[in-house]
Amino acid sequence: MSSPDIFRPGAAGRLPWLIAAVAGILQAASLAWPWGGQPLWWLQLVSLAALAGVVLKAATARRAGLLAWLFSTSWLCGTFWWLFISMHTYGGLAAPLAAAAVLALAAFLGSYYAFAIWFFRKRQPANRWMAAALFATLWMLAELARGQWWTGFPWGAAGYAHVRGPLSVLARTVGVYGMCFAAAFIACAAAFFSKRDLRNRSWWLGCLAVLIVWGALGYQRQLALQRIDAQKEHPPVRLALLQGQIPQDEKFQAGSGIPMALEWYAGRLRDATATLVVAPETAIPLLPKQLPSGYLDMVTERYVRPGGDQALLVGIPLGDFTNGYTNSVLGFAPGQQPYEYDKHHLVPFGEFIPPFFRWFTELMSIPLGDFNRGPVGQPSFLFQDQRIAPNICYEDLFGEELGARFVDPAAAPTLMVNLSNIGWFGDSLAIDQHLAISRLRALEFERPMVRATNTGATAVIDHRGQVTHSLARDRRGVLLAEVQGNFGAVTPYAWWVGRFGLWPLWAVGLLAALVAWRCCKRV
Repeated sequence: MSSPDIFRPGAAGRLPWLIAAVAGILQAASLAWPWGGQPLWWLQLVSLAALAGVVLKAATARRAGLLAWLFSTSWLCGTFWWLFISMHTYGGLAAPLAAAAVLALAAFLGSYYAFAIWFFRKRQPANRWMAAALFATLWMLAELARGQWWTGFPWGAAGYAHVRGPLSVLARTVGVYGMCFAAAFIACAAAFFSKRDLRNRSWWLGCLAVLIVWGALGYQRQLALQRIDAQKEHPPVRLALLQGQIPQDEKFQAGSGIPMALEWYAGRLRDATATLVVAPETAIPLLPKQLPSGYLDMVTERYVRPGGDQALLVGIPLGDFTNGYTNSVLGFAPGQQPYEYDKHHLVPFGEFIPPFFRWFTELMSIPLGDFNRGPVGQPSFLFQDQRIAPNICYEDLFGEELGARFVDPAAAPTLMVNLSNIGWFGDSLAIDQHLAISRLRALEFERPMVRATNTGATAVIDHRGQVTHSLARDRRGVLLAEVQGNFGAVTPYAWWVGRFGLWPLWAVGLLAALVAWRCCKRV
């Protein structure tokens, strides 16, 4: 059978399946290019357009849904394959079982996209612009479902490929999920394109409308950035970001990793001269009552002295058997009571065990526990007029939860700080992907994001989402840098997501799906 026949409606063939699988892998690569770790926005659009192309030519809605399932499973496997490292290398789970677990998770999450595309082909509008809009809406709903259902795991959403592309101007208005909509709309519209459209006035008018909206939002963002850059009232914060490089397989071992961490961090905390010192998630790997006598007082004494000019944020577990435990950050500043931030969005299997899955966790030797959750929208750490908002590990993946701190503009954070340990995933692309996630949060809120990690990426991200300073990964060291907090107005995204969460996007998406179900004919 010749290649044109493969794409003819009703024809069988392997090429569409191959295109869907390869396009999914390329979508994963677009989030963090394996040779350099940078996101490639254009590759994300090309890969999704390739999927849209085979979906539009699929003979049935069922076939289209299966192609989308193959694409999304390949994409998600290629995105978070590094979970294999945590389960097998550090957890001791047999390699076949670890690989099967990653594949099963990707296949399960991929079913959201399969259902979205099946629905799209069932109710595809005749008008191509309307069809592209429905495709994008359903794709966004699938991303939302992945990001919120079953505690949510939106790692690798399409919008993260666009932290430095043309669509980055949308972040401050509609956030990462709105960017997912825009990317899917462009990809589907491109798949519809043919040579005869060059002579089609309506096609060019549609393109012009898209460019006008994009240009208006870009101009609005540029004005906002100029206002931020003009702020001169507050001096920059001098930072010391600590990266301990404690081997993950030794981190919680009493004879190796624990004394190594206690000694190294104690020395750095005593010697630091920066204004704000940040040590990463569980930098101190013991509960306060388990520490050597006087240890915590010794390393924090210089930060609480009245009249001092230094502050400290350090990751440490807190709690007891009776009241439960938390993954926390302690903050110390001159003349203030110790500040405490407790992690809200816990990691399944790492910080809590989902119902019916204890059998799975018992197959691994990862130090697991059921931690207590901190509340959403906890107050910021106050120091020298700065309102510093910590978040731990992959909490910066959930912009709708960070947005709760921006409801009151007068109390909105001026600076965000992420304390992480990605050592569970080795020197993999997880580090680059997490850096892109933090960059997009900086774009959404137009606030700098400072990152202190165990193995990388320890970095400073400015309010434009650009990395201004970084420390080489997989090495022990201290990153000295400066960052300018943003005391300006909150972004449109921060305003609505802080008040309503992601419900506005859900409402618009579900309404569009309902209209399509009632008004468009079945295919």
